Amino acid sequence: MLSRGAASGWALRGAARAGVQQRPPPFRGLHASPRTRSVMPSWVIDRYGHNDVLRFTRNMVFPIIHFPNEVIIKVHAASLNPIDLRMRSGYGATALNMKRDPLKLKSEDTEFPLTLGRDVSGVVMECGLGVSYFKPGDEVWAAIPPWKQGTLSEFVVASGNEVSFKPKCLSHTEAASLPYVGLTAWSAVNQVGGLNQSNCRGKRVLILGASGGVGTFAVQLVKAWGAHVTAVCSHDASTLMKKLGADDVIDYKSGNLEEQLKTLPLFDFILDNVGGSTEKWALDLLKKWSGATYVTLVTPFLINMDRLGVADGMLQTGVTVGSKTVKHLLKGVHYRWAFFMASGPSLDEIAELVDSGKIQPVIDEVFSFSEVPKAFQKLEGGHARGKTVINVISKK
Repeated sequence: MLSRGAASGWALRGAARAGVQQRPPPFRGLHASPRTRSVMPSWVIDRYGHNDVLRFTRNMVFPIIHFPNEVIIKVHAASLNPIDLRMRSGYGATALNMKRDPLKLKSEDTEFPLTLGRDVSGVVMECGLGVSYFKPGDEVWAAIPPWKQGTLSEFVVASGNEVSFKPKCLSHTEAASLPYVGLTAWSAVNQVGGLNQSNCRGKRVLILGASGGVGTFAVQLVKAWGAHVTAVCSHDASTLMKKLGADDVIDYKSGNLEEQLKTLPLFDFILDNVGGSTEKWALDLLKKWSGATYVTLVTPFLINMDRLGVADGMLQTGVTVGSKTVKHLLKGVHYRWAFFMASGPSLDEIAELVDSGKIQPVIDEVFSFSEVPKAFQKLEGGHARGKTVINVISKK
């Protein structure tokens, strides 16, 4: 990950902020200092299961800064992602618990009570001694890694290198819809797929599952970089896809999807948000021996570790991705897996795209903090067009 000092534009923004007099946070007169608080409101789970495991409490332990580079954020808005549904049911518990306590220092082998939610838009409340990029009162956004306590809470702690200044043009409600899906798409397209502003122009990009959170972001991202975008979704999302910049929209319900796509010119890059049987034929749609790449976000990594244990799960995963990579490389195309990666510097670049009008949030529905179980039900129903957002406080 790039250091903040190495991130282009960061030094300029920091210099611009250096002469600005620090303003007291607007909530200082309304809330006690973190040092005098011990509990806060939060939605938690005490076991894995269905929606009935969600529990509201006013007695969740208040987050504490353990490391010099951490900040405490007052959550104004959060949002839900498919990973929240899966984590609620126990997905990835083996790997995530190993990450939470790698040295097995806890006397009890439990992650509960566990707060879900990965996205946050809010205001910095307190900074660790090593944090120089932010100060109390700064409006920020972030995506919290899944092994940490989540954002469906009044406050959350994050590493400074996971946090970025919120785009100025967005409200907290709008901003909370973007970090997790934005960083997931950024990881797949830029860090794994190798596409960027300088090499993407004119490339043919296919996005499978384009109407979800990651898909709607990815369509806008590669279009902002000048690609020709083909989006696959259901017919009722076609208007949205055109609005976001897709050049071609394919309705996967209108006939055999594979046959429809074979009538089009071959692609330089494919982002697969669907997985399953699509992987069996999608790579045949790539230009051979041209550096064309297929990236899938549907991987068995955490499932393998849950099913086989840490060591065997990692071994099985390595064998699977290795064999598939070699198999497709021999056919002239690149096969890759991608994952969400928390990154403040990447969010800096995303914020610039948002503030320049090249990327806009796509929100399906907004719920109040008291309606978190209802929001989970909405997400579980599927067919969302964009993100499900939670207003943690009434302020927008």
